[in-house]
Amino acid sequence: MVFDLYFWLMHREIYNVVGVMSGTSLDGIDLAHVQLSKTDNKWSFELLECETVSYSPDWKALLSQLVARTPDELADINRRYTELLAKIISGFISKHQLKIDAVCSHGHTALHQPTNGFTLQIGNLPELATLTNQLVVCDFRTQDVELGGQGAPLVPIGDRHLFGDFDYCLNLGGFSNISFESAGKRIAFDISPVNTVLNHLTEKLGFDYDDRGKIAASAEVDAELLLELNALAYYKLPFPKSLGFEFVAQTILPLIENFDSGIEDKLCTFTEHIALQTALAMPSLSGKMLVTGGGAYNDYLISRLEHYLPNIAVAVPDAKILEYKEALIFAFLGVLKLRGENNVLSSVTGAPSDHSSGVIFSND
Repeated sequence: MVFDLYFWLMHREIYNVVGVMSGTSLDGIDLAHVQLSKTDNKWSFELLECETVSYSPDWKALLSQLVARTPDELADINRRYTELLAKIISGFISKHQLKIDAVCSHGHTALHQPTNGFTLQIGNLPELATLTNQLVVCDFRTQDVELGGQGAPLVPIGDRHLFGDFDYCLNLGGFSNISFESAGKRIAFDISPVNTVLNHLTEKLGFDYDDRGKIAASAEVDAELLLELNALAYYKLPFPKSLGFEFVAQTILPLIENFDSGIEDKLCTFTEHIALQTALAMPSLSGKMLVTGGGAYNDYLISRLEHYLPNIAVAVPDAKILEYKEALIFAFLGVLKLRGENNVLSSVTGAPSDHSSGVIFSND
């Protein structure tokens, strides 16, 4: 019965799925109902119902401290988070009365240490399928890390197939990452922290985030802090490379806290740092660039990007694509897994070869 289902799914041309994503910025759980179609060997998509479910203060606090947890504590949190995720996914499906082929879920990154051969995304337990009563595709990063890859970024294969009209795709989420074609290969890597640091600083002022970057825009750059941030070893590493919250907790925040400048100036300085590192990461300074993620709402950050990239046409899409692009692409990765097709690019992660990553859990 299960084999027949997989065989049927592998040979479809239209897929009706829910993509689920939780990012390191802790904005909440993004859910996107997506229809994916393949015609004449070309993929297209339609984003239908979309929703972000915010974390409770307790969950947000818990998720922000995962790097400090013991293995036993992480196992318990994983179980509880899977139950939370199942409840939210089931609520979304019920609310919109959806009949879908599968749930394609990234989970939430707890630990990401590819140099140690380890990555952990909580919420990827088999119980997710039984609790939602849905076919589930999840845990997309582990296999790549086991093969010697970075396990990230995974979004670039979606950039290639769904957003190929752009020369560059830049995501400004908890971290920034960029992808582009070079010599027939898709290249992608994490550039720098973004909202993991900006939101941390803004919360010290009593706000969840810096609305449109107004606080940063009203302050001044601390030149010495900017110099030290730009001198960090990560920025000199060749790609493939990726970042986890460990880099923020162990390197970025201690460095920032070592300076006496005000929070507003630190916000301004880190915004400048993001824009400058983005420009330095570009292989060419001309073309069209799609910018998505929560950071695309930061007008001041976008203006600093445009300052450093005057010949790049920066395109910020409509709100639905801006906010749910990653959920959309994890839906796409799940569909590729169901079809038995490669969904991870070795040119991006550094794995020995392209491969089809993720696990499939049946609700039977």
